[in-house]
Amino acid sequence: MMSRERKKQAAALQEKLKILRSITHSHALSNTSIIMDASAYIKELKQKVVRLNQEIACAQDALRHKSSYPTVTVETLGVQGSFLVNVFSDKSCPGLLVSVLEAFDELGLSVLQATASCADSFRLEAVGGENVADNMDEHVVKQAVLKAVRNCSESGSEQDEE
Repeated sequence: MMSRERKKQAAALQEKLKILRSITHSHALSNTSIIMDASAYIKELKQKVVRLNQEIACAQDALRHKSSYPTVTVETLGVQGSFLVNVFSDKSCPGLLVSVLEAFDELGLSVLQATASCADSFRLEAVGGENVADNMDEHVVKQAVLKAVRNCSESGSEQDEE
């Protein structure tokens, strides 16, 4: 016969396995299967933690870079020679919009539509279409716009130092 204490331990173990089964959403009936399901669930949770930590690190890295570097994206639109250009910088400097528009002009792009904000930060969304250049791609446009933003930022920081 089982001792009273042994029966209590067995009942406590069954209760703990029942809780474990419900937490891990296990449909297993045997104790061994419940524990195996729990082990698999723990591995899954560990993988989720690793993935979330990676996402957090990427987001923090993006925030650090975003605060120190302007972001420029260029997409080719359906019409030959048309581009959607997005520029964002957490700092605006005098003449930045003019510099970007001059870069468009140098590439032979005319601005078909634009939305700009130049308050504390700088944000520009522009649709440009080719006038002169024939075989221009996104990379060429992006590099020209980035150069214009950098030149403006550098001249703005030189004025701050004076």
